[in-house]
Amino acid sequence: MLVDSHCHLNYKGLAEEVDQVVERGRAAGIGTFLTINTRLSEYDDILALTERFHDVYGTVGIHPHEAENEAGVAAEALIKRTRHPRIVGLGETGLDYFYDNAPRDAQITSFRAHLEAGRQTGLPLVVHTRDAEDDTLQIMTDELRKGPYKAVIHCFTGTRGFMEQMVDLGFYISISGIVTFKKAQDLQETARHIPADRLLVETDAPFLAPVPHRGKTCEPAFVADTARFVADLRGMVYEDLTRTTTDNFFRLFHKAIRPGTAGQHAL
Repeated sequence: MLVDSHCHLNYKGLAEEVDQVVERGRAAGIGTFLTINTRLSEYDDILALTERFHDVYGTVGIHPHEAENEAGVAAEALIKRTRHPRIVGLGETGLDYFYDNAPRDAQITSFRAHLEAGRQTGLPLVVHTRDAEDDTLQIMTDELRKGPYKAVIHCFTGTRGFMEQMVDLGFYISISGIVTFKKAQDLQETARHIPADRLLVETDAPFLAPVPHRGKTCEPAFVADTARFVADLRGMVYEDLTRTTTDNFFRLFHKAIRPGTAGQHAL
């Protein structure tokens, strides 16, 4: 079994044929899908997907691009929405200084609200960071001083040094299809050195289709191609890589229930 730890099943390109997308994922060995919230206005759509499919879980959060449009959302508003049994994490949240689609102070305020919600609920944060490593590190370190929380840096494209700093703080690293790109040699080298017990894989579908699917709409089934690539990079048997990343997912997203285990939510 494999987990796609980050996809957007409600986004254009997937939503129109979501039944077939999920079925193709299952056929590729995907046992669990985590569909990610980026605006509170789409929370009901996320919730509906988790209730429609027994193997889909969701998160609640505000993407840094939306931090100005959804300003003023406090930790309590996020916490309230985590009470549904199918909502297993917070985010995606974080900082994006590449596009700067929202003012940086609004991004930081929203990020800190999510971190507070993570601290109060014990649910993991799904963190987006682009061209913002220094501020991300500073904020996450500062917030840890207030109390522990869990997090994964999703779609990791940072430096090896940043990866090591995040791992040292106790966080996880998720690798997307970008690692398969020809020009991603630095990321490939970093992926070789992520500690096995901190590694996840994802698609970020419908974006970032891995080789050999470049140019296509990405979908969760393609996480198997990324996993095979990462396994080869690390000199691992594919089945060991899938087992490791799946174990890591359910350890981090502890509210999600592994398929086939007692207590799986019946829909």
